[in-house]
Amino acid sequence: MTKPSDNPADPFKKALAEATKTMANEPELTVTYSVDPPGMTGDTMRLPQVSRRLTRDEVLIARGTADAFALRRRYHDEGVATKYQPQGPMARELYEAMETARCEAVGARDMPGTLGNIDAKIANEAERRGYSQIRNRQEAPLAQAAGYLVRSLATGRQMPGGAGHVMDLWRPFIEGQAGGTLEHVSETLADQAAFARLARQIIKDLGYGDQLGDDPDEEPEDEGDGEGAEDQPDSAESQDESQSEEEEASPEQSQEEQQDASQSKVTMDEMADMEQGQEADQSESDAPLEQPPPAPHSDADPNYHVYSTDFDEEVRAEDLAEPAELERLRAYLDQQLEPLKGAVSRLANKLQRRLQAQQNRAWEFDLEEGTLDAGRLARVVANPTTPLSFKVEKDTEFRDTCVTLLLDNSGSMRGRPISIAAICADVLARTLERCQVKVEILGFTTRAWKGGQSRERWLAQGRAQQPGRLNDLRHIIYKSADAPWRRSRPNLGLMMKEGLLKENIDGEALEWAHRRMIHRHEQRKILMVISDGAPVDDSTLSVNPANYLEKHLRDVIAMVEKKKLVELIAIGIGHDVTRYYERAVTITDVEQLAGAMTEQLASLFDANPRARARAMGQRRVA
Repeated sequence: MTKPSDNPADPFKKALAEATKTMANEPELTVTYSVDPPGMTGDTMRLPQVSRRLTRDEVLIARGTADAFALRRRYHDEGVATKYQPQGPMARELYEAMETARCEAVGARDMPGTLGNIDAKIANEAERRGYSQIRNRQEAPLAQAAGYLVRSLATGRQMPGGAGHVMDLWRPFIEGQAGGTLEHVSETLADQAAFARLARQIIKDLGYGDQLGDDPDEEPEDEGDGEGAEDQPDSAESQDESQSEEEEASPEQSQEEQQDASQSKVTMDEMADMEQGQEADQSESDAPLEQPPPAPHSDADPNYHVYSTDFDEEVRAEDLAEPAELERLRAYLDQQLEPLKGAVSRLANKLQRRLQAQQNRAWEFDLEEGTLDAGRLARVVANPTTPLSFKVEKDTEFRDTCVTLLLDNSGSMRGRPISIAAICADVLARTLERCQVKVEILGFTTRAWKGGQSRERWLAQGRAQQPGRLNDLRHIIYKSADAPWRRSRPNLGLMMKEGLLKENIDGEALEWAHRRMIHRHEQRKILMVISDGAPVDDSTLSVNPANYLEKHLRDVIAMVEKKKLVELIAIGIGHDVTRYYERAVTITDVEQLAGAMTEQLASLFDANPRARARAMGQRRVA
């Protein structure tokens, strides 16, 4: 007999899971609850965790997320979506956002109760991404605004909170460019193919027609080639006939040609026999060597596979935007920094004092010669027979240090989290540079949503089973360790660029940052990872085991910690990363990030190992 659970949230979770399966029309669907970002992988749906308190916000967000995923599962056909999917990144984002809005609007017609739940989910996401704080249209995501507008027009319902604010910023532009096309949204909702054609027209109206690619409804222009291919046997027969006629017309010539051909055939056969005999006579040592197996894609796990690395890129931040755009984005980042200036400056000063205290030279006291110790003159005055005291400076051990900040540039970091991460990287780089500590700032994301060119190649080559990582990596160098801060300062503004933040494949990014560090000459190397959860890439996880990327991340962390060439620490924003990293902290509010970063970094320079362990959250000191 099963023991009843004492968690008051369990009955709600069970009821929500059953309702979600029914709504999605998928009885075999597996519904789980996790602190990791929500998502769907194969037949598994991951929903936000619900605590024992069962607060109203938790319930609404869980319901809204479940409804949104279930409606997409029920009304979305991946084959139709792939057929009409545009090729360019911005066009794809617009297409995807409008398709999501279509699924939710169609579901709302049959199940009106989903509207309020999904509104709560959208409002929560908009608040988390800081949409309500955006002041001008250029800073707002166009794709999200277009999706919100389609949903609003299809349901006749205003978008909640920050989502409505983003929609209103772009609405005059979208309706001005595509108003005539948008009038037909409601007519095409039930037909995904018709809606996809409408969405492509909207994308063209908005000025992204060059990213659409070929029209999937056009007939292929190879009918003539097919007819020619069918006629080939006839032409071959006619050629044979003409050849036989020539032979009849000149029998002597044909006999000579046949004799030459037979002689050449004999000669070729003899040569082949000789080569075969030579090969047989060769010893095994003289035999040609076999091609060596390809190098593994990961030093941590030889079984980790990557379908294609041809489209991956390691790029400097200044190569992803024009200098004028970087300056504009940096100015926007500085505006975000303004309210935090006081607190951040205090933390920076605290860290600087901590580091400089380690760098200051110590003194040896009560010596017979050296510098007069003024602090001990009082005892000489009290007792003139007391000899004068002198002191001498001595150097303390302070090893050369390099710090790398590896920032998660995934889409879930959009809004306030990425702004705070960029601000803290700014402050730490300036502070550590004053203390002669080299700083490198790196970011990781992907070049595209849903797999990019790697997935397109995989589809064209026959969809191999379990192809491994199936997306195009983008590893960004915001600041190299040897670059001065004043030259790299504008680069952090790139994190504010619309369309930059996509998927996150943490394992390969961590391995990349580790490889860069171990080639540095500094004696001490510290790698700090700032992320908001587990690695997620829909394209990879849809065709590989559900834990494929997570397992690789764990393997890379184990390798880094085993080699001990680099000190690894991690900070999780809103999600618990202590299950991955041995030395890690989790912050529930992004406002705490600046304090957590400075405290964790300062603790590494503490001379007392027990104090270091307490700061890092370790239970025992090795």
